[in-house]
Amino acid sequence: MKLIKLDAIDSTNEFLKGLSNKQDVQNFTAVTAENQLKGKGQMGAKWDSESGKNLIMSVLIKDFLFDNETVFNLNVVVSLAVIRTLKKYNIPELSVKWPNDIMSANKKIGGILIENSIKGTGAITSIVGLGLNVNQMQFENLPRASSLALICDSFFDKEEILLGIVIEMEKMIADYNATASDLWEEYTSELFKIGVPTAFTDENESNFMGIIKGVSSIGKLQIFLEDDSICEYNLKEVQMLY
Repeated sequence: MKLIKLDAIDSTNEFLKGLSNKQDVQNFTAVTAENQLKGKGQMGAKWDSESGKNLIMSVLIKDFLFDNETVFNLNVVVSLAVIRTLKKYNIPELSVKWPNDIMSANKKIGGILIENSIKGTGAITSIVGLGLNVNQMQFENLPRASSLALICDSFFDKEEILLGIVIEMEKMIADYNATASDLWEEYTSELFKIGVPTAFTDENESNFMGIIKGVSSIGKLQIFLEDDSICEYNLKEVQMLY
């Protein structure tokens, strides 16, 4: 893999996207920055990070996704790459809060933002952005945020974690056709609040109870409802209350 290190940048996703539009960029090229000035989260949310403390990275993925029906496969791969890597550092109670938050117990320690673009040939190129709270010790006005350092009371090597995540991604993508069902099963088992009665609110701000059963092949959250039905929700249609 090729690693590009930057000091400060508006967005590692935008930098890598711009680079890939101008030239042929090697698959699994990673960009990391000490300071990201305009970081983005899901649905345009701002991602704040204390300079130099956290892992801010983007990775280019080519030749994996080939149609819109399979784009969530990459979410599965990336989420598991992060979870598997962090387990090697004994980070406790790791899980994936659908669709793209990385949790330790009830605290958010990371977020994933995947941006897909369809080229003229029909091929899909993906920019995988990851923000992981590593060595930051204070989170003002963010009661649900934490970091590896806060949780484990020790500091971590950000680049070592980055390399571990990209290596896991490469392995899973290389073997994906043979291991897809196993990876989906592993992903489901790592879902935050899987099988636990949980409160939700829908797009009409109506609250309800349900139990997460899994995620559909196209990335919809499957919730078992009190009337014994299973309903599927897109990202903007449901929010977990916890």
